[in-house]
Amino acid sequence: MSLSENPEKTGKTLSLRWLQRGGGWLRTGVTSVIGLVYPPSCVGCRAATSEAQGLCAQCWAGLGLIERPYCERLGTPFEVDLGPGLVSPAAIADPPVFARARAACRFDGTARELVHRLKYGDRTELSLMLGRMMAQAGRELIVDADLIVPVPLHRFRLWTRRFNQAAALAATIAGQSGRPCAPQALARVKRTRQQVGLTRAQRADNLQGAFKVLPAMRPLVEGRRILLVDDVLTTGSTVNAASRALLRGGASAVDVLTFARVVTEA
Repeated sequence: MSLSENPEKTGKTLSLRWLQRGGGWLRTGVTSVIGLVYPPSCVGCRAATSEAQGLCAQCWAGLGLIERPYCERLGTPFEVDLGPGLVSPAAIADPPVFARARAACRFDGTARELVHRLKYGDRTELSLMLGRMMAQAGRELIVDADLIVPVPLHRFRLWTRRFNQAAALAATIAGQSGRPCAPQALARVKRTRQQVGLTRAQRADNLQGAFKVLPAMRPLVEGRRILLVDDVLTTGSTVNAASRALLRGGASAVDVLTFARVVTEA
């Protein structure tokens, strides 16, 4: 029987189509009005942009993106491509606790400003863009990951800062990749000093015993490859200490993904 033979069904079908089209026009109209009242702006400098949650050309040019060739262990960029699978002298001389580290960009210029605004400026919306960039830069690590775990803050630091930027980034990466995220899998059980201004040795000593997989979380961690997420990798002291705690808690391996990392030119 054709639609013309059932006027009631035909009317309902046409009404549904008109409602669907009308809903689409309404959403487009609302988006247009919002764009007029609140035009999209650069998340870095607030200059006008064509799309929301993006960077203007000047801020984008200030990002030192990290791409291959780089050290397969530390993720630090090489100036010359000498072939795949290379490991830097730094990784050989002082092997990290974690298996691999990747970062989206160098910790300077625009990247430094974005991290500081996320971390200290209550710009939590930045975690969306930064997390998406991290998901792209760390896709080979994400494919191998069983669980995403952010570097935790001590409860006092969390209370004063009001949110954990690493947890916000981890949530975005989990949403992008479909991998499970466990913010409580790793605990910061020791209140440490700020790492800024400390030497490598002082940083390592400051973080001694700072992290722990609590007994209730151990079944979640045991036997799994963990993707540890943080905003910045500097000397590696924090992610090394956190990785060591995860391995002691039963993790099979730990990879590290950050938005930015300090790169010291040789």
